[in-house]
Amino acid sequence: MNGEDGRDVAVLRNKRDASRYQILVAIAARQPAVSQQEIADAVGVTAQAVSEYVRELVESGAVEKHGRGRYEVTKEGVDWLISRTEDLRAFTEFVTEEVVGQVDADTAIAGEPLDAGETVTLTMDDGVLHAHAGEEGSATARTLTAADAGADVGVAEFDGLLDYETGTVTVVVLPDVRDGGSRAVAADEVARLTTQHDLLATAGVEALAAARRAGHDPDVRFGTAQAVEEAATRGLSVLLLVGPRDLAAHTDRLREGSVGYELVDARESPGAAIER
Repeated sequence: MNGEDGRDVAVLRNKRDASRYQILVAIAARQPAVSQQEIADAVGVTAQAVSEYVRELVESGAVEKHGRGRYEVTKEGVDWLISRTEDLRAFTEFVTEEVVGQVDADTAIAGEPLDAGETVTLTMDDGVLHAHAGEEGSATARTLTAADAGADVGVAEFDGLLDYETGTVTVVVLPDVRDGGSRAVAADEVARLTTQHDLLATAGVEALAAARRAGHDPDVRFGTAQAVEEAATRGLSVLLLVGPRDLAAHTDRLREGSVGYELVDARESPGAAIER
């Protein structure tokens, strides 16, 4: 079996080579008193197959037989094990670093021009992952691509934890349209709250109407339960205007995501928090 870098991993080429390797390891671990049934159980083949493999190992000079049930791995056998083990280790490192490492990747915004393979510091700015030259921060990664400042850049090989605080959500509950809907909310209070938050989200027609009466178009109108939770998780503060039919879906999602929120009943006083 060849690695993507051209490395020949002989012990992985077929099941017979892999079984031969495992049986030789089992003999080395148990010598000189070796039970073929014990090896069969450890490797997952029949005792008859173990007997055949052992005979081949003896004939090839990798194992010496000293009597019934007594075997010893020779210097040639040890050298063969070492060479195959080194191949496996090198191939495992290649898979971990070059294959798995690139699959476990993310995308960031480059803070300045970056080269591929450069170590960068990661920050969460305005809810978006950013990569900056240098490795002085609490979280670092390696760039997978080159990028100009402000462009998207692939990052992987993460180390450390991003240092930022999770955002919170202010939930303004609007009554049903039959109970006043958007007209029951003070437009100037909604406008004031909007300026104190990073994002404005609306769920329901009453909520959209209330935002527009306050002179604002929402940043989020659809898929708000997921979007609001994700925005807060990324450090943004969100003002959510929500009608009674959609309230439970949003608060359940926030609780499940361990996102802090305050619930405001707009029919009484938009500034009075009644739940945390």
